[in-house]
Amino acid sequence: MPKVIVLNGPNLNLLGQREPAVYGSTTLADVEALCRKTGERLGVEVECLQSNHEGVLIDAIHEAGRGVKAGTVLGVVFNAGAYTHTSVALHDAIKGAEVPVIEIHISNVHAREAFRHHSFISPAAAGIVVGFGVEGYVLAIEGLVRRSGK
Repeated sequence: MPKVIVLNGPNLNLLGQREPAVYGSTTLADVEALCRKTGERLGVEVECLQSNHEGVLIDAIHEAGRGVKAGTVLGVVFNAGAYTHTSVALHDAIKGAEVPVIEIHISNVHAREAFRHHSFISPAAAGIVVGFGVEGYVLAIEGLVRRSGK
């Protein structure tokens, strides 16, 4: 069964308690369960990883790229959190690993602080889902599966 990797970056482990007016009351465990349920419906395995450490995320992207080349991974749904706005290294990892990435943001980052309006991930991403709350993960997984033709 093909696999979709769902990566969550810094502070997303605090979902449900961090700024509920912005991010809602859904926890990361709830998001991961939603992603797995979506995968089951679409006939793909969903593997979830959250890290507050940039290098761990880079390593996961590299590994996903190897999986894409081996035909076992369709791509990555990636909420890079604040690294979206700061990490050239994540951009370079996505490009270098040649892995299809759907960038996801729970909130509409363009309606928030100006520093959140720029993404280093977007130019390397195959698609972007912004502002649909945690349901955006469902849209991103569906989009990645459709894009793959599976």
